[in-house]
Amino acid sequence: MKQSKASLRAGFFTSGTFVAKGKPAWFSCQRIYSNACAFLECFLHPYLFIGFKSRRQKMQKTILGAAIAAICGLGTSAAMAQQASTSKVELWGIADAAIRHTNNEGADKGSLTKMIGGGMSQSRWGINVEEDLGGGTKALVHLEHRFNLDTGEKDATAPFFQLSYIGLQGPYGRLTMGRQWNVLFDVVSSTYASFPYSPYMDAYKPELGMAAGARTSNSLKYLLATPDRRWVGALQYSFHEGNQNTSAVENTLAAAAPGLINSQLPPGAPSVTGATTLGQIASAIGPQNLAALMSGVKSTINNADPNSPLGQAVAPSLSPIATGSLKTFGGFLRYSQDGISVGGGYLRTHLPAGTKLDAWTLGGSYRKDKLYVNLGYGSNKIKNQETFNQTTNSTISDIAKFEARRLVDQTIINGFWQGQTNGGFLAGDSDKRTMYKLGFGYQITPQINAGIHYYHAKQKGSASGNYNGKADFVVALANYAFSKRTDAYFGVDHTKVRGGEDMYLDRTSKARSRTGITAGLRHRF
Repeated sequence: MKQSKASLRAGFFTSGTFVAKGKPAWFSCQRIYSNACAFLECFLHPYLFIGFKSRRQKMQKTILGAAIAAICGLGTSAAMAQQASTSKVELWGIADAAIRHTNNEGADKGSLTKMIGGGMSQSRWGINVEEDLGGGTKALVHLEHRFNLDTGEKDATAPFFQLSYIGLQGPYGRLTMGRQWNVLFDVVSSTYASFPYSPYMDAYKPELGMAAGARTSNSLKYLLATPDRRWVGALQYSFHEGNQNTSAVENTLAAAAPGLINSQLPPGAPSVTGATTLGQIASAIGPQNLAALMSGVKSTINNADPNSPLGQAVAPSLSPIATGSLKTFGGFLRYSQDGISVGGGYLRTHLPAGTKLDAWTLGGSYRKDKLYVNLGYGSNKIKNQETFNQTTNSTISDIAKFEARRLVDQTIINGFWQGQTNGGFLAGDSDKRTMYKLGFGYQITPQINAGIHYYHAKQKGSASGNYNGKADFVVALANYAFSKRTDAYFGVDHTKVRGGEDMYLDRTSKARSRTGITAGLRHRF
């Protein structure tokens, strides 16, 4: 919401020029002088000003006079410099709350009805700053904080500012630095978004599972458009800044490995406590049992529940890495004319243990009068995963550290892919996921918009085959606009997965299908 000139004058600035009671700073030197004298008299009177009125006046004229003159001189220079440009500060936000009902939740696969702090959009507030630097160039700042409207709490899974960047925009494009939307999100949301009045539904957004996290920290982004904005392109690069050390996770798992091995021993097998190599374990339990034992250990590591003893032991060293900065590079290109928009994007993400995630997308949309149609395709492929050739001389410690590095990278990828709002099903040890999407929207009346969207995902590359499978998502949504800023919405969604034995929506319920109903209210300011 843009502040009026009158409201800005009631505050501290207007159009980049500081004001005092509606007057520019350079006009208020006399007022500054008088207020400064009164300030000093008030605070220094008990010590210096009793009976020294003439001395006070003399001191005011000499010391304070020189100081205030200097301040006014600086103020005049600053004001004159600011008058050469104009600044704009905009406070904006979204307030969104909804009631959501889902089935197949929890270990008992029961129903769950709850209030959520954002059904169509996550609630947020932000600050946009722009300063005209002249010559068609401007400086810009964007800060955005998201929170849960139902509780008033910050989103526990995200930093305080989910977006925070500064930049310059001019005739030769726009350069921004900080935490920003990545190029995959940019091209999808601007070119073939799921809904015409909102890029996606926050409570049900399987398409965002293909966007490699959607946001990137420590990133540089350069965007360039033709004067008519028919063509828009961007390049992105981000720095990992050396904060992705996996040694803490490796050491934790190496210490836990002997206990894990003993817990996976077949019934009646002797303890292998003290064994340090695979050969020693094979001698104790027999070579025929070694493969099954190690497979069970690896599965326990990769599928550990966060609330299990192993999950709790690893979490303190794993969480900072999983939420830290990642090195990325990529770009997008889009074209738009006469209601038709097409575009594509690519992003490579370097994970801490050396794995690379290649993500790309391609799609388009068509707008004609009241009709909106969009379709798209996305692919995520894991490459360059570390391998480990086991021999009888391989130590338990080395194997555990290798599995720890895989766990770090897989945890990050699972964070991108999993969850009923971000891809909808477990990723496990799979190495590729693809998704097609197709949607229709129609403006029934000036106030009512309705649409339906379908997503189909395929997952493969699981060595065990347990995570290879397919998933279907569908959501029907109606939106009623009370005004340009306030709207209500009602949606029904359904998810179904099929395939390998571990193709579930989540580990707790082990459900393969789920239906959700959402009704909410949103206001933008």
